[in-house]
Amino acid sequence: MADALFEKVALIGLGLIGSSLGHAMKRANIARHITGHARSKQTRQTALEIGFVDAVFENMTDAVSDADLVILCVPVGICGSICEQISPHLKQGAIVTDVGSVKVAVVAACARHIPSGVHFVPGHPMAGTEFSGPTSGFAELFDNRWCLLTPLLDGDPQATKKMTEYWQACGANVETMTAQHHDVVAAITSHLPHLIAFNIVGTADDLEDVAEREIIKYAAGGFRDFTRIAASDPTMWRDVFIHNKEAVLEVLGRFNEDLASLAKAIKEEDGYKLYEQFERTRHIRQNILDDERKK
Repeated sequence: MADALFEKVALIGLGLIGSSLGHAMKRANIARHITGHARSKQTRQTALEIGFVDAVFENMTDAVSDADLVILCVPVGICGSICEQISPHLKQGAIVTDVGSVKVAVVAACARHIPSGVHFVPGHPMAGTEFSGPTSGFAELFDNRWCLLTPLLDGDPQATKKMTEYWQACGANVETMTAQHHDVVAAITSHLPHLIAFNIVGTADDLEDVAEREIIKYAAGGFRDFTRIAASDPTMWRDVFIHNKEAVLEVLGRFNEDLASLAKAIKEEDGYKLYEQFERTRHIRQNILDDERKK
């Protein structure tokens, strides 16, 4: 592996994203040696058996020792405490990054624990499934998906460049933006859809005159496809909504206004209003699909 981008990469967290990164790095020969840490002994053993890491450690400080790149693949709510724990053990010149879908809160929690001479480049691969655990990962998860990097204003440009190369080697398209802008983008493209999916499944379950077996039996493709994400990791999404509450509440407020407008149109049988909205959103969706085909 003479062309390896990093000598040693440490994965803190070996669930869907961590395991997929391990597979992607093995596929592209990105690292000469990959270490991993997970709290569960079974998870560590499974990761070793699958082979997307070369070594696992019960203590995360052992996993990051002498690592050139440390990736936090954990819920955003614990990123700060992990950075605090690993800080004294980070190698000079190393890069620390994360994969969380919230950036302002993660930067605030982590940056103060990053020692001088170590580079922090926050990141967010916009890829995932509803599955979790070390057996859920696969190398193709990031292929042609976006990874958003939110480098610090005083961050090292070379570290950002290297993380761009890293994610591209994993198959992703990369863009950089501020943490603040990222959180609004993530709120509308990811967080709000998940919130709606969680809610609509709960609403369906709360309907007294519709049995759960009927929901399962008669669920059309739209309901099944949209609510698939409601099976996502509850710990991860709890932390996302708590730590990105400002952006989520801002977007949710606008959504509620638009939903109220549609409810009014239905109540008043305003076919023109409904058709106009459906035609506008259909056109937007078609533009998204056209852009994806051009990639």
